[in-house]
Amino acid sequence: MQIDRRRFVSGALGGGAAAAMAAWFPAWAQPVSAGLAATLPTVSGNDIRLRIARQTMRIDGKLSRAIGINGTIPGPLVRLREGQQARLTVINDLDEDSSIHWHGLILPFQMDGVPGVSFPGIKPRSTFVYEFPVVQSGTYWYHSHSGLQEQLGHYGPIVIDPAGADPIAHDREHVIVLSDHSRLAPEEIFRKMKVNPGHFNRQRQTLSGLLAGKDQPLKERVEWGRMRMDPTDVADVNGSTYTFLVNGYGPHDNWTALFAPGERVRLRIVNASAMSIFNVRIPGLRMTVVQADGLNVVPVEIDEFQIGVAETYDVIVTPVEERAYSFVAEANDRSGMARATLTPRVGMIAPVPALRARPLATMKDMGMGAMSGGDAGCTPEHAAMGHCTVADASEPDHAAMGHGGHGGMDHSMRDFDVAPQVKRDPSVQSISPMPVDRMGEPGQGLEDVGHEVLTYHHLVALDRNPDVRAPDRSLDIHLTGNMERFMWSFDGVKMSDHHEPIPFIEGERVRVNLINDSMMSHPIHLHGHFFELVTGKGDHAPRKHTVIVQPGGIATFDFTADALGDWAFHCHLLYHMHAGMMRVVSVRPREDAA
Repeated sequence: MQIDRRRFVSGALGGGAAAAMAAWFPAWAQPVSAGLAATLPTVSGNDIRLRIARQTMRIDGKLSRAIGINGTIPGPLVRLREGQQARLTVINDLDEDSSIHWHGLILPFQMDGVPGVSFPGIKPRSTFVYEFPVVQSGTYWYHSHSGLQEQLGHYGPIVIDPAGADPIAHDREHVIVLSDHSRLAPEEIFRKMKVNPGHFNRQRQTLSGLLAGKDQPLKERVEWGRMRMDPTDVADVNGSTYTFLVNGYGPHDNWTALFAPGERVRLRIVNASAMSIFNVRIPGLRMTVVQADGLNVVPVEIDEFQIGVAETYDVIVTPVEERAYSFVAEANDRSGMARATLTPRVGMIAPVPALRARPLATMKDMGMGAMSGGDAGCTPEHAAMGHCTVADASEPDHAAMGHGGHGGMDHSMRDFDVAPQVKRDPSVQSISPMPVDRMGEPGQGLEDVGHEVLTYHHLVALDRNPDVRAPDRSLDIHLTGNMERFMWSFDGVKMSDHHEPIPFIEGERVRVNLINDSMMSHPIHLHGHFFELVTGKGDHAPRKHTVIVQPGGIATFDFTADALGDWAFHCHLLYHMHAGMMRVVSVRPREDAA
């Protein structure tokens, strides 16, 4: 049965007919508001108790097993104030070890909550007390760092109110926690990807698509086949098994938040998903980004932004019309979406856009950016370090690209000469021959959407950076993987290799170049620190704790190693981290290094 979603949702059918036909439409087009909930359960004060336990949750009418905190998914909003001493007693009612990591919070490393790195974990039926001074404000979140518990619902938001006046004026706020959930056990999801990494990809190219001109030309597709790569492989786990959630509600449940026309509404948006990078927009309503990863930025007005796993963005919207708006968080491979409604009155709904065409990976995503017209993304700094070229790329160098005598590309694409520090390991399937700086790009599939999309280059810190020294040294870290075997690592080294920590000396200033040798986007998170993105903003460079490194791209940041101790450093795609894309960063006192 062919039905036009746009026409249906916009009211082309009468109210009675719409209700009768509702069952025919996908979940995100359902006109219901079962999820009306203006606020999340909140805990605050100087002594907070959180209980981790197994439970079930109902998503779009279906029961699923889960792990919750204080009986809710997401866990309760932890509301703190800058300057207070936080004491959080965590009770583990599970039959397995658990933990809570306070994502983005600056605290002693013993309180960071990473088992085997900063503390031993919380044993079954036992209690651990986290205690630390609150030295910052903004929007953050917390989650398990034990096994795959995060996928089951073990996460929740944090809001820290500033000690003084908040520079971000607003009349009302809503916390929006984005996540993904599957009725499959996370261990089963991981097993399926190890057996068949493309198991969840239901968006592969078809012969009919090729013949209709909807997909890549046949010659180009053959080239990709020779490299054993799939241009539709944008997300490892997607809408074929995931339901995408807003504050624990599915698209059918339609979490709904209220506003009064003319109000400045602050939306604190957290991506707490396990594997989903979202493209967020509110059709008909522009957003002003005022905070990134908890820190204030110079307000910038945009229509859409990509939010990686573990990133947070605060935006201001000012709806003036007496109408409802759809909040849309579309998975970056366009296999599904999380949906919510902003409305002045209960019962009002808004049109929900259809899923857009899925993106296809390009030569630039294979790390051939400078050879595919991508030289504009190569900065002189990166060119000087040999990461890319600023030469004219109008005529691709086929020899450099590994083209063989038969016109096919080199199947291995593993030239270790351009990355001598990378371990020659089966986890390294390819090394980007010509990666480019992609921090000025909006993300896969967002290049030609017809409206303004946020990039990291838009972000400017509201306050001057606390450390504006030039870096003492530079460090290249390659993001390596084997997509055929679902193996992930840094520089070819997996966490399970028990490799030595990445060493830093207290107080030193380091420039880190993250070079993505894979065709996947990776949100990379450094615990215990903020870093400054190198985007030409000088002493007002945006400070973040997580950065998306685009496929075949380079993301560069400067950071000051000012937090003593051992800190986790990892890809925040849960199954990538679980497969090995995690290391330990060790910051040692300067006198120890003498």
